[in-house]
Amino acid sequence: MSVAERGPAVARTVSPPVPARRQSPSPAKAVVVIAPLALTIALGLWGIRRQNTMWGDESVTYQLAHRDLSQIWLTAQHIDLVHALYYAVMHEIFGLFGGGLLTLRLPSVLAMSLAAAGVGLLGLRLAGPRAGLLAGLVFPLLPQVQKFAQEGRSYAMVCALVTWATYALVVSVQHRARRRWAVYGSTMLLACLLHEFAVLALVAHGVTLVASRVPRPVLRAWSVAAAGVVAGLLPLAIYSAGQSEQVSWIGGPVRLQYFLVVAVVGVVCARAPLGVREPVRLSVLAVPILVLPGLLLLIASLVKPLFVDRYVVYSNIGIALLLGALMDYFHRRQPSSRITWIAAVAVLAALVPPSLSLRTPQSRSDNVTAIGAAVRKEGRPGDGLLYLAGQHRILTAANPEDTRFLTDLALAQDPVSSNTLAGVELPAQEIAARMLEFNRIVAVRAAGAPPPANPQEEAKTSTLRRHFREYGTTHVNGARVTVYVRDHDPSLKAGPGSNSPGASGGVMR
Repeated sequence: MSVAERGPAVARTVSPPVPARRQSPSPAKAVVVIAPLALTIALGLWGIRRQNTMWGDESVTYQLAHRDLSQIWLTAQHIDLVHALYYAVMHEIFGLFGGGLLTLRLPSVLAMSLAAAGVGLLGLRLAGPRAGLLAGLVFPLLPQVQKFAQEGRSYAMVCALVTWATYALVVSVQHRARRRWAVYGSTMLLACLLHEFAVLALVAHGVTLVASRVPRPVLRAWSVAAAGVVAGLLPLAIYSAGQSEQVSWIGGPVRLQYFLVVAVVGVVCARAPLGVREPVRLSVLAVPILVLPGLLLLIASLVKPLFVDRYVVYSNIGIALLLGALMDYFHRRQPSSRITWIAAVAVLAALVPPSLSLRTPQSRSDNVTAIGAAVRKEGRPGDGLLYLAGQHRILTAANPEDTRFLTDLALAQDPVSSNTLAGVELPAQEIAARMLEFNRIVAVRAAGAPPPANPQEEAKTSTLRRHFREYGTTHVNGARVTVYVRDHDPSLKAGPGSNSPGASGGVMR
């Protein structure tokens, strides 16, 4: 071994607890990539079907991804423009592998697995092989990561792209080739086009570079890349701003507790001497991406509520890096400490209940499979079907067989032909008149969501109140399914009369 090779080893023997990073051999890098990748896939496949259930947002993905690309684009002009690229990607995946439940969720499992591998490589580069391996293994164990690895939505893909963009950033700081900055910028732009709030990671990256006091050429190169990302995102941001009613359901911060807990834990972890003193230190990279995206959404929520935990799933990159580096730090200080192993086992044991819970239908805010089944059970051929409000038609759209023999009383034009999510409804007077032609109506009402104040909804509720009475209600996760009968119906069991348009069991679609 040469003197040049021995030099770093001597330096490590006299330095403080934070060791200088050395180039890791390729076998170590392979383990750092493969082990987190394999663990994430295993956890993602575990209980992926959730008893063959689906929740509302996944149902939207399922429905739109089965439409033609032209229909997806036309629908995005009305609603969900921010997810249009994701729906287009899922449309192609459905075309290749079929449109079942596994195909809906497997892309998220694979995306989160790639994110775990990226977290491992980040930890390896900034704190060494053991820290990288631990960070990569911690990442898929985090409850929020387990949750969104099994959902047919864009958040896992966004997390993977932000992770690899962050890795490209760290590499670009040391190797200032333009192509590396181009890779960083294009990866961040793709993440932002999948979900606009990925741009908040761009802010975190800027804070990291400023706090790291990188040379001006590096800061200038990042600024050019960031400007390109913002310019590419701007048209989507401008057009989607006209669809801001999509987030009108957010009355305040949604599931804020998880963010607060991991942010506090992460800041505490960062007080330890983690990683090495490089152009970008691990704690200076991890803390901003952990804290800033959620904090900026909370600040914006003072004007308009916007904070939802799934919008910043990628912030888990930060807490995984910090926890992995902290465990590595304690292991270096006390390699044979029983306390460290006892703490690790205790944490794993504590993760078992939430991991089991996340794989049940009750773990999501609604269960459209159960809602549709309840409608099928309570309804009879020829009954009327009413949604309170109309936009909740998506709650039973995943399986058309559930409503096949019912007549949708308010529907004027179905969702596909109208290029909408929930279709177009009749005028208020026509809805009321159709309701009076039926003796039994099955009403679907989303839990905790009062109907909007518009003439159609007022006509539905006032007609039910004046001419019908409640016969029975079934409560399911996320909704109530109520059977109403006409006051003049003596048996309380008869369907529409023989002269009713619903007697044939036809369905307006």
